[in-house]
Amino acid sequence: MTETTLTLARFVADLAAADLPPAVPARARDLTIDLVGSIIRAGREADSSPSLFAMLRRLGLDAPGDATVFGADRGYTPAVAALLNGALGHSLDFDDTHADSSLHPSAPVVPAALAAAQMTGASGRDLLTAIVAGYEVCCRLGNALDPTRHYARGFHPTATAGTFGAAAAAGKLLGLDAAGIACAFGVAGSQAAGSLQFLVNGAWNKRWQVGAAAMNGLIAATLAAEGFRGASAAIEGPHGFLHAYTDDARPELAVADLGRVWETMKIGVKPYPACRYTHAAVDGLLALRREAGLSPDDILAVHIGLHRNGVTLTGAPLEEKQHPRNIVDGQFSMPFAAAVALHRGRFGWDDYALIGDAAIEATAARVEVHRDARLEGLRHPFGAHISLRTTKGDMERHMADPSGEPETFPSDEVIADKFMTLASPVLENAAASLLDRLGSLEEVADMRRLAG
Repeated sequence: MTETTLTLARFVADLAAADLPPAVPARARDLTIDLVGSIIRAGREADSSPSLFAMLRRLGLDAPGDATVFGADRGYTPAVAALLNGALGHSLDFDDTHADSSLHPSAPVVPAALAAAQMTGASGRDLLTAIVAGYEVCCRLGNALDPTRHYARGFHPTATAGTFGAAAAAGKLLGLDAAGIACAFGVAGSQAAGSLQFLVNGAWNKRWQVGAAAMNGLIAATLAAEGFRGASAAIEGPHGFLHAYTDDARPELAVADLGRVWETMKIGVKPYPACRYTHAAVDGLLALRREAGLSPDDILAVHIGLHRNGVTLTGAPLEEKQHPRNIVDGQFSMPFAAAVALHRGRFGWDDYALIGDAAIEATAARVEVHRDARLEGLRHPFGAHISLRTTKGDMERHMADPSGEPETFPSDEVIADKFMTLASPVLENAAASLLDRLGSLEEVADMRRLAG
């Protein structure tokens, strides 16, 4: 196995803003804007947020600080800010997705990078370079893990690989050299954790473990900066990340075309606040509804074929997925997402108020989800095959990819509209000015003045 740890560490340490094609930091800026909208709305409305803030108060961890938590009226210490921005950013399940690795890179990476940038007074240009470094590390490690095998072991790659991405981004801003970045990876390897067990009862672990990945990555990088010795060969070692967290890892994917092919440009934005495996089907159902003029009463049966990972996360056990009990259940329910799309002609955050609605449940009960072999072995796992039986006849639609992938990446206007839809109910008139500041991150001289 190659020296994956050192190769990635050298890449992170040596990466300069001048090395990046202009489209790459621009994409990182757009993805940051997209994440911040989710952070702001989740701070007020996510059902897990009150207990998260209460825990910080009870443990005395809510001390005032200078690090930004978006949507909050006060600052926090850097580690807590990274935790909160990461957990809140992932709470709506509206954050971006890297299809090949099946993970959400911004939620762990951007909060760690922002906290480190505010610790050091880094520029917005340096922040975006560090975010790109973090994206490259976590997405590439996700590729090397093989998400199907990683999922099969019960792991959540956003939290596991995301810890390394957060450490890379923070370490870059803390000025670590390659040896220091490798040391930070050594610490991150002991902190990388994330379980899929939350699926059993709609638990809030998924949100927490992504926030913890952001915080732990920042801590790992700071320990390295202070001379702490981390484990060597943390990624490829005999007890390292790729041996312990998956079967038949492909370490070559972590470093293939490093610095020439940018995984950052393969990150897609979500149009719906739910597991990405539901999105292609929702796109297809909305199109069929519109084209055929379907009403919910026209729907007799819905059959949706997904990649095996999609079935694991959103389709099984089917009867439970047809009757979600809470928001997390709904975020990972293909039948619920399909029913909302067919009833409302849309699917947004506010539609989770429909959980338990009798009409939605009746339609969801007509939705069956199965593994579709046509979606296996493809570069992207997020497609769907839809078969409808309706009072207007039988209909089919094959969706190779959901909307929002790189080939259909949203325009600046669509990114801004999503941000304003999420942020305006919380920030009111201040939402537009924050959007303006985020939209010109490259021009910010000192990230400590972001909130000003």
